[in-house]
Amino acid sequence: MKVCITEKPSVARDIAAILGASQRRDGYFEGGDWCVTWTFGHLCCLKEPHDYSALWKPWTLSRLPMVPDKFGIKLIDVDSYKRQFAVIKSLIERADEVINCGDAGQEGELIQRWVMQKADIKCPVKRLWISSLTDESIREGFQSLEPAEKFDNLYLAGLSRAIGDWLLGMNATRLYSLRYGGGNRNILSVGRVQTPTLALIVERQREIDNFIPEDYWELHTDYRGADFSASSGRFTDHEKAKDALEKVKPLPLEITSVSKKAGREAPPRLFDLTSLQVECNRRWGWTADDTLKLIQSLYEKKVTTYPRVDTTYLSEDIYPKVPDILKRMTPYAAITAPVLGAKIPKSKKVFDNTKVTDHHAIIPTGQAPSALVGLERQLYHLIALRFIAAFYPDCRFEGTTVEARAGDTAFKATGKVIVEPGWRTLFASDKNDKNADTGENADDAVLPAFTKGESGPHAPRLAKKTTQPPKLYTEGTLLRAMETAGKTVDDDELRDAMKENGIGRPSTRAAIIETLFKRGYIERRRKSIAPTPAGVDLIATIRDELLKSAKLTGLWENKLRRIERGDYSPAEFIGELKEMITRIVQEVMNDNSGHRINVEQEKPGAKSTKSTKKAPSDKPKTPRKKPVKSLDEITCPECGKGHILRGRSAYGCSRFADGCSFRLPFDKYPADLTPAQLARKIKK
Repeated sequence: MKVCITEKPSVARDIAAILGASQRRDGYFEGGDWCVTWTFGHLCCLKEPHDYSALWKPWTLSRLPMVPDKFGIKLIDVDSYKRQFAVIKSLIERADEVINCGDAGQEGELIQRWVMQKADIKCPVKRLWISSLTDESIREGFQSLEPAEKFDNLYLAGLSRAIGDWLLGMNATRLYSLRYGGGNRNILSVGRVQTPTLALIVERQREIDNFIPEDYWELHTDYRGADFSASSGRFTDHEKAKDALEKVKPLPLEITSVSKKAGREAPPRLFDLTSLQVECNRRWGWTADDTLKLIQSLYEKKVTTYPRVDTTYLSEDIYPKVPDILKRMTPYAAITAPVLGAKIPKSKKVFDNTKVTDHHAIIPTGQAPSALVGLERQLYHLIALRFIAAFYPDCRFEGTTVEARAGDTAFKATGKVIVEPGWRTLFASDKNDKNADTGENADDAVLPAFTKGESGPHAPRLAKKTTQPPKLYTEGTLLRAMETAGKTVDDDELRDAMKENGIGRPSTRAAIIETLFKRGYIERRRKSIAPTPAGVDLIATIRDELLKSAKLTGLWENKLRRIERGDYSPAEFIGELKEMITRIVQEVMNDNSGHRINVEQEKPGAKSTKSTKKAPSDKPKTPRKKPVKSLDEITCPECGKGHILRGRSAYGCSRFADGCSFRLPFDKYPADLTPAQLARKIKK
């Protein structure tokens, strides 16, 4: 008998259907030579301090640091978990072979390994490694099962991470709570990843608080409807600025050079999890956790690939599959047709084996998104457009630089004209797209035709401006800061190079931010994130830079990745953390300042302004409903499965080929209605 162990019942159901295990039993599916069972995520965890020694059960400074000789695991004390584990154990005892069907990542490997270890597995184990849950992908995965040993380093990296978090979390939380928790014994949560993340937020607030605004002036002039700026830059002395203005007022402006340069702009990169969370936060204000839950739902509904990824590239073996994926994206037939009508480009900016490890970027699977509703459809549309755009031509533009002089003062004006929009046509109506041409950027202004040597009167002026402090983090900008260990990086190539030194992993960053809200260390100010007084106080109290440094924590993350690759020792990593926590305990114990930190507790029944986690659920948290912005957000009122399309003479259903006859002629429902207007009319 072969036993498959998945991470969720829904995944078990999909795999069982492919394997023919159609008989539902208590806690598993059965059929032929197959049994398919499941966990509920983590069934096991590392043992708690009191499991190692009764002396570690009470919170006592004298018992710190707590460093077990050997770490062990235990079953989580939840009745449903215990019942399901008993099912798994009984199946494993009868199995000839076990297939690990956990999520294809570090956390998924750890979850399954712990369960199998706890069940004292004796039989051979193989690994299913797939990037999507489509029937085709599952079949291909079972045809190429890997030996479990191939993923030993992945497990060791996950185990090292868990042990490191235990060592710092258990010891540092007790240490700071007991030493600085105040009379009401506040729990001061301290962790290997959450504390450096909090430090980033506190440091940004400190920069804002200490910022001193300064006025400055820029010299501009208007000539033939174009804005020219002085090359001398800004003036910090108003009198000098006025002198410069008076100097050029009586003089004509002469055009000294006109240069044009053709340029290209490549399509935006495909999404990894972090860039997807950043984009959704920027567009719609979704939290990182909102986006993670929604993309996980899309993955489980088989319409997108594995979400917990940190690459924006595809492996080269995906290239032959691209035409089929595009063909099956029937709701997007109008915009995929130009791509399918020619040879699909194989750009290194999209396909690069050297930039892909376990998984590739998040893309559609080609499975029809008919089962999606509301925000799921909105997120899918974003991913679909980004995928299609990757195969569109570059946007071609012509940049113009005009240089001029008024006496000794040099001026310059720049402009850009789109020659061929290329991929930008897909986002022409998207006001939220950062690459959309809004006309607000001076560099994108259309300049009149100038001739070298021409001159004439102009209208010089001074523009008074004030230096601005750095902005508070949003969840999007905080995710980027975590990804690059606090460095402000806009360049995609440089960002890729720094990912290995980021804080946390893509799959854990959302949970870290939520934890900081839950602990009362940070709060929301509209779309921004700010530290609470307790958060500021905690970071000020922690003197050990290793514990709160984003850079140094990023180096730890790099070592965990090296463990995953097999070129760094788990024992060395854990040894470093043991030494660190021992030193921190000694330093804090020697602090006799009597300082206390008070964390404001949420009042019972009070409405919280921060995100909090509820009981585990497969259902994503629903962000605030936004106005309908596209037709594919409108569900067909007749069949309830398709979405609305705009045809030549009427609106119709995307499932018209499947027999849906829903139709709204343009003589009653004008073609120029906005999606929101049409949605309201349909509801009436």
